[in-house]
Amino acid sequence: MTAQTLTAPAATGPELADEAALLVREIEQYLLARVRTTAHPLVTKTTAELVAEALGTTAAAAPGPVLTAPARALRLLPDWALAFPLLRQLHGGSRHIEVAEHLELTALVIERYGWAQGTARTTSGRRCILGAQAVLFRLGYGDETTARAAGTRLQDVLAGRGITQPFHHWNDASGRTQTEVLALVREAAAAARQETHR
Repeated sequence: MTAQTLTAPAATGPELADEAALLVREIEQYLLARVRTTAHPLVTKTTAELVAEALGTTAAAAPGPVLTAPARALRLLPDWALAFPLLRQLHGGSRHIEVAEHLELTALVIERYGWAQGTARTTSGRRCILGAQAVLFRLGYGDETTARAAGTRLQDVLAGRGITQPFHHWNDASGRTQTEVLALVREAAAAARQETHR
């Protein structure tokens, strides 16, 4: 991946704010549904905490704060600008995320920013799989280890289909579609989540 130096076009504040707020709300709802494990909506303790309390043991640590997704408005910023401390704090803040979450967010970035072939990103901000991972990495959603493990999961899914080429080459193959790319990323996310819960 190479970072391209682009100048983001001027846009009206209310449009960007509405777009960003909608995306943040969607991802917060999605991730909150993933981490909420209470027995009943009115119960404030998680099921694990209630079980631990009943058994007189200590419960596992509660899930961290709900993550926010990269705002769609960021798609036009050059890659290097995404690593600015203010943007990282607002959108990722170097929080630890699981490989499954990284892949789910990768799919979301492709879905929201648009999909690209033959380049990590286009001038309009569309992204290939690696480009979407770069957005997450630069904004602080996970680290290099997370991104590498996500790449391994993608390769595992392709290997299961008898495909040996690297996932970024697979992304760029003639005739590939965004639907196929999203299906691959989501299948890898599901496999990673399943492995985590074993």
